[in-house]
Amino acid sequence: MSKLLVVFGATGQQGGSVISTVLAEPELSKQYKIRAITRDTSKPAAQALAHKGVEVVQADSDDKASLQHAFKDVHTTFIVTTTPESAGAKEAEIKQGKTIVDAAVAAGAQYIIFSSAAPAGQIGGKPVDIFDSKFEIERYIRSLSVKSAFFAPGFFMENFRGNAQPRPTPAPGVYGIANIPSGDTVLPLLDTAADTGKFIAPILAQPEKYAGKVFYGCTALYSYDDVAKIFTEVTGKTVKYKQLPTEVFSGFMPPAAAAVAVPMLTFFKEQGYYGPKTKEHVDWTLQQTSAKLTTFEEFLKKNNISLA
Repeated sequence: MSKLLVVFGATGQQGGSVISTVLAEPELSKQYKIRAITRDTSKPAAQALAHKGVEVVQADSDDKASLQHAFKDVHTTFIVTTTPESAGAKEAEIKQGKTIVDAAVAAGAQYIIFSSAAPAGQIGGKPVDIFDSKFEIERYIRSLSVKSAFFAPGFFMENFRGNAQPRPTPAPGVYGIANIPSGDTVLPLLDTAADTGKFIAPILAQPEKYAGKVFYGCTALYSYDDVAKIFTEVTGKTVKYKQLPTEVFSGFMPPAAAAVAVPMLTFFKEQGYYGPKTKEHVDWTLQQTSAKLTTFEEFLKKNNISLA
């Protein structure tokens, strides 16, 4: 009899990738029946899942009755929480995560997979809300009797289609990427929508083996200089990376956004994305999966990213 896998964030990049991966893998699709959780079952992404035969259920962390319904008969759950986008949102995310976890445990969940992050505040000695909130939820899960494993996603390649995309510079024909870390600072880049599920699949296939483990999800480590070089090669436009003083970089952002982003970027600069053991964590994780992962070059090409 198949086990019920309850996936939160089902219409988002991480949850959606987990669902796609399980559906595409014959063994996992035999082992697990999927229930997709979303706040709005009428949205096109939710309807697309339903058309694939996935059970789609509405639930919200502010509605405990909806969570009870979401977790009915659960065996395993993948949980992703809402990242704080403003100062002071850390506690809200922690509350959200604990509420969902408590509901899962109360419903009899036997295994929790949580989308976490590096313990940045603990490593660097300075708060990084965007990471610390998730790690606090991870610590809470570890304190419970339920078995669990964790996924720490790398820097989303998708960011380079948005706020991190190269922009024109005063120099004719030259585009720039500017940030706080030095050009040789490395980022573990992840095609979130395509590849998240490829890291969750080994956990679902061998839950006992990976209980208590953290998967640090990325294709490879790329420096900011590497990113600029790859943009140049793929787009045919000259792209250069420039390190900016913190106060200059902060000045380009609304204060609320800077309050979230600057501590994180400073952590990357001083400690590394996952801390001093970033390479060690990534190397171990990549040894656990044989799946084909998306390179940054492939990501840019398949998304037809060009610089106007």
